[in-house]
Amino acid sequence: MIIDRYPKEEIWKEILQRPALNVSGLYDNVQAILDRVREDGDKALFEYEKMFDKIELQTLAVSEKELAEAAQSVSEELKTAIQTAAKNIEKFHSAQKQEFKKIETTPGVTCWQKAVPITSVGLYIPGGSAPLFSTVLMLAIPARIAGCSEIVLCTPPDKNGNINPAILYAAQVAGVNRFFKLGGSQAIAAMAYGTESVPKVSKIFGPGNPYVTAAKQIVSLKDVAIDMPAGPSEVEVIADANANPAYIAADLLSQAEHGMDSQSILLTTSAELIENIEKEVEIQLNKLPRKEITAKSLEHSHLILLKDDSEIIRMTNMYAPEHLIIQTDNYLELAEQIVNAGSVFLGAYSPESAGDYASGTNHTLPTSGYAKAYSGVNLDSFLRKITFQELTKDGLNNLGPTIEIMAAGESLDAHKNAVNIRINS
Repeated sequence: MIIDRYPKEEIWKEILQRPALNVSGLYDNVQAILDRVREDGDKALFEYEKMFDKIELQTLAVSEKELAEAAQSVSEELKTAIQTAAKNIEKFHSAQKQEFKKIETTPGVTCWQKAVPITSVGLYIPGGSAPLFSTVLMLAIPARIAGCSEIVLCTPPDKNGNINPAILYAAQVAGVNRFFKLGGSQAIAAMAYGTESVPKVSKIFGPGNPYVTAAKQIVSLKDVAIDMPAGPSEVEVIADANANPAYIAADLLSQAEHGMDSQSILLTTSAELIENIEKEVEIQLNKLPRKEITAKSLEHSHLILLKDDSEIIRMTNMYAPEHLIIQTDNYLELAEQIVNAGSVFLGAYSPESAGDYASGTNHTLPTSGYAKAYSGVNLDSFLRKITFQELTKDGLNNLGPTIEIMAAGESLDAHKNAVNIRINS
């Protein structure tokens, strides 16, 4: 890890630079895949699965038999863990439901709002060495709570044409009702355009490799909505001299093991703590199965020594971390000053892993500084808001002159007339 001691504020931006995720160089290749799927449907999907996932499939849909077998093959211990996590996620997201009141803005003018679910949503779940069944829970449960009638899941099959059973089990627990063996850009294309087998959806959620990210970016321009801009995962830890260095090292490493382009940042006013964390990182790193990936991530991760809490807050809000862990004696005081972050973990006993899996909050969060403008996935992500207004004759008489004057000011005479003809009838 890189140690930065008392860096001047004018170079903070340079220090906090994230590993570049520039997928624009993939656009031409990805666009060709998207176009082919849009034109040839299932035929193209079968060919791309053979080409990219090295499997010759007979059908894209997961059968009822496969779903049943998946449920049987998952250990009871893991089933219990998934069910516990699902319960907490459901509890937290159910609490986000809103009741909207009718408001009389002017006598005789009543306005209100109604939340309606997005009818059809698509979830992309990566497979590979780290099958993210937890992400299934994070996306499908709020979709079900919101009332989405069609929840479509795409995830790449293994070389035998099977999907990780934990993914399928979690999907059944969470409420997914359509399952497909599809990975990469072709999966995004299938959900964006629809094929003979895969239904077209209105919004696509979920992480993926650079090809998936590029595909989501392209289809979002005119074909389908997506959850948010995506980039490599990241964590920032704020810690003081009393923090436990072993805990912090574990937190930094847990984020680093996501991938070589992940980033872990520590901000502290204690030079001694940095030294102790360095030692702990080395000790714990050598015990990790994903040591090589994790070590690569640490090459662009930083341990930053700052003068005071004021600098720490300013740098944190500049960085806008996806995950923020605050392990200080005054963590509640510092937390109140945080305005840019995806999800915040407070105190020594709140590891980022808790939010990743089972505390109840959502782990699909804005990366790459997008926490300055985007929220993480929540119940609203699966809802649309429709506004209503009802004007009585008296209401239009009361508000009409205002509308007429404004319409005339914009030289939109038909707008003015739509009011005038009613008032004078």
